[in-house]
Amino acid sequence: MKLIDKILQYTGDTPLYTFEFFPPRTDQGFSNLLSRISRLTTLHPLAISVTWGAGGSTRERTLELAGMSQAEFNVETLMHFTCTNMEIGMVDEALKSAKEKGIQNILALRGDPPRGSEYWIPTDPRFVHAVDLVKYIRSNPEYASYFCIGVAAYPDGHTDGLPEEEQITHLKAKVDAGADFIVTQLFYDVEGFKRWIKKVREAGITVPILPGIMPIQNYTSFLRMTKLCGTKVPEEVINALEPIRSDDQKVKDYGVELATSIIAQLTTDQETGIKAVHFCTLNLEKSVRRVLENLGWSHQGTRKHNQVIDDMPATHHLPDDAVVSPVVASELAKNALTHPPSSPSLQPQLQLEVANVEMSGMASTWDEFPNGRFGDSNSPAYGIGSGDQWDPGARRLGVSRSQALLEWGSPRTLDDLTGLFERYLKSDPSTPTTPFSPDPILPETQTILPQLFKLTARGWWTVGSQPAVDAAPSHDAVVGWGPAGGFVFQKAFVEFFCGEATIPWLEERIRVKGEGYISYFAGKNEGELLTNLREEDRNAVTWGVFPGQEIAQSTIIEREGFLAWKEEAFSIWTEWALLFPPNSPERVLLEQVRDQMWLVSIVHHDFKDVNGLWRFLLED
Repeated sequence: MKLIDKILQYTGDTPLYTFEFFPPRTDQGFSNLLSRISRLTTLHPLAISVTWGAGGSTRERTLELAGMSQAEFNVETLMHFTCTNMEIGMVDEALKSAKEKGIQNILALRGDPPRGSEYWIPTDPRFVHAVDLVKYIRSNPEYASYFCIGVAAYPDGHTDGLPEEEQITHLKAKVDAGADFIVTQLFYDVEGFKRWIKKVREAGITVPILPGIMPIQNYTSFLRMTKLCGTKVPEEVINALEPIRSDDQKVKDYGVELATSIIAQLTTDQETGIKAVHFCTLNLEKSVRRVLENLGWSHQGTRKHNQVIDDMPATHHLPDDAVVSPVVASELAKNALTHPPSSPSLQPQLQLEVANVEMSGMASTWDEFPNGRFGDSNSPAYGIGSGDQWDPGARRLGVSRSQALLEWGSPRTLDDLTGLFERYLKSDPSTPTTPFSPDPILPETQTILPQLFKLTARGWWTVGSQPAVDAAPSHDAVVGWGPAGGFVFQKAFVEFFCGEATIPWLEERIRVKGEGYISYFAGKNEGELLTNLREEDRNAVTWGVFPGQEIAQSTIIEREGFLAWKEEAFSIWTEWALLFPPNSPERVLLEQVRDQMWLVSIVHHDFKDVNGLWRFLLED
C-alpha cells in the first residue's frame, strides 16, 4: 500500500512512525537484522525504511532486505534510491526489481557525486538531481501510478551550501514533479526546525513531512554524524553531553530523553502539523523502543509504574524508564492530552508475550556497545562507516576533496605516505586525520604511541590498535565504556598495511616466538588471505563485566569481520586515488599500494601483559 494513502487515511490517536535500517555488511549481521526487524514490527510502524548504497553498491542487499521485510513481516517498506553515480540502465533495473517484489514506496535521493572529478559529472546523464528521478518515475507509464515517492529535505541546510530559500525552491520542484511526502535529515534544533517548516509551508508545499529523528547512541559517532550532515547542535545539547561523554550508558540515556523531548514538542505543536516521524535506528533497537515507550506510542500496554522526575535521570540506579527529566515530563503531559492512549493492541496476546520475553533478554541489547568497525560482525550495526544518515554503512573518505588535499597532501612516494602517518601520530595540526582515521588521536592510542611510531618507521602504516587493559573501571575516561559500575578488559592488537616481504617474516616470527599467544589475519586486495586461525574461530578482544548483566563482548575479531574490513580498507585506497587525475604520480602510487600491499591484523592474547604484543613485533 502507498504510504501517502496510509498517512492520509490514518485516524488513530498517536502519530505514526517509520524505522530506518541499512543493509548489514555481513551475512550473520543481515540474519540478525531480520530478527530485529521482526521484533520491532510488533510496534506497528507505518513502514520499514531501507537505505541504498552510493552508486547502487548495496543494490542486491537493499532489494532483498526491503522485499523480505514486506513479505515476511507484513509491513510496508520504503526503499531509498539514489539515482546518481549509477551505471546506465541500473535505475530501470532497480525500479523493475522493486515492482516485482511488491515494493511500492521509494525515497528518491540524489546520492553522492562520484570521486575523480572536482565537479560532479553524473554517470547516467538523465539523472543529475533527485527531481530527475521523480520526473522519470512519474513520466513512465509502467511506474507513474504504481510508486509512492518520498523526497529528502534538510532543515539545517544541505552540505552543498546553497541559501535556504534556494534549497526550499528545489524542494518545491521535487514536490511539484510528483513527490508525495518529505523525510527530513536528522536535526536537534527544535526551534530551528519550526522556523524552517513554517517557511516550507509558506512556499506552498503541503505534502506530509516526516522529521528525521536519530537518538544519540555514542558520543564519538554523534559528533562524526552531525559534522558530516552539517547538523546544527544546540549549545545545551553539547553542555549536557560533555560531562557524561565517557559513560556510554549515560550518553544513550540522554539520547533517549532528548529524542523523546524533540518528538513530543513537534507532535504537540499544532502549527507544525507533524503526524508521523522517521526514526534513524543505525540498526540498533533499544533506544528507539525506549523513546516510543516514553511517548506511550509502543502499542504494547501502558506503564506499570510511576516515574521519578529528576534533573539528572541518568544518575539513578533505576530501570531505564523509571526516571524522567522535568522538560520531558512536561512534554509528555502535553502529548498525552493531545494524543490519548490508543485502545489495546488487537494482536494475539501470545505474540506480544513472546516479544516482551525477547526484549527482556539479550535479543535487543547484546550489541549496544560499541559498534562500527571495531565491533562484532554478527551485529546488524557492524560496519557503520563514514556515511551520512541516508547511507550509514558507506565506505567514504568522510571529507571533501579540498579538505583531503589540505590534510593529506599529494603523496608521490612510499616515504610520503610514511610521513603522512607519522604526522598523524604526532597530532600535527596539518594532519588531524588520515583516510583511515577520521578523528584525531584518541587518549587510549596515546598510551601506545611510542610503539606505533616504531612500526610506522618500518613502513608499517597503522590503521587500528588498542592497548592491553586488565579490569579498568568502566567509567575510566581513557579506556572505559558501557554502564558505570563495571570493569573492562582488552587484548592488545594492531592493524597495519605493509609490503610483501613482511608476510614471510611475520609467519616465521609467530612460529618461533609466538608462544601460542599470537593470532593474525593478513590479506591482499585481490582476495589472498593468510591466518593461523580455524574458519570458525572468534577472538573476543574487548569485553566488559557490568552489574546485573552477562559478560558483554563488544569487539570481536574473526574471519568474516576481517574480510569485510579488508574490502573496505582497500576501497579507501581507491577512493583516495580518485581524487587525482588519471596517470598522475599520486594516483599511480595509491593504486599500486592498493594492489601490492597487505593488510595485517595481529592480536596478543595475554591481556595481563601490557607489552607482550610490542615485544613480539619490535624486539630482535
